[in-house]
Amino acid sequence: MSEVKAWFERQFDFSFPAELFPNLLMRLRGTPARLEEMMRGCSREILVRKEDGKWSAQEHAGHLLDLEPLWLARVEDFEAGGTELTVADLKNRKTHEANHNARPLDQILAEFRKARLVLVSRVEKLDTGRFTRSMLHPRLKKPMRLVDHLYFVAEHDDHHLAHIWELIRRCDSATG
Repeated sequence: MSEVKAWFERQFDFSFPAELFPNLLMRLRGTPARLEEMMRGCSREILVRKEDGKWSAQEHAGHLLDLEPLWLARVEDFEAGGTELTVADLKNRKTHEANHNARPLDQILAEFRKARLVLVSRVEKLDTGRFTRSMLHPRLKKPMRLVDHLYFVAEHDDHHLAHIWELIRRCDSATG
């Protein structure tokens, strides 16, 4: 049983100051390194082990990669203006169909690092005035600033890193 709260049950408070965007960019920039550190050295058996039909640690890592195009599309939404952010596939079909467990871990990690660098580089080039532009988040049904989007992505990263850590730790304690 997971101690990590289900993602769709999470509530978000976006009342923090927009001046926190440099801190959020550093969290986003650091996710690939934290992911790599956590997963490297783990046996393939541990990384691809599924419990109760849920994603394996490697599938969680693949899911982080799968969502990078959505995060970038939403940054582009903020650049272009409008009223609502790009809608996510709430069924996560891309992750379910990707067969991440059959892929080499190094490939997933390298692709995630590259995709995340694209996202962070894009955001770093934006005028800081963009960080307070607000658009409606389609699932949460609440206004979200670009800085809130960065927080949302960072929290999503940490959500999946917590799942990965939990899966690795459970396997290690079962075999140790």
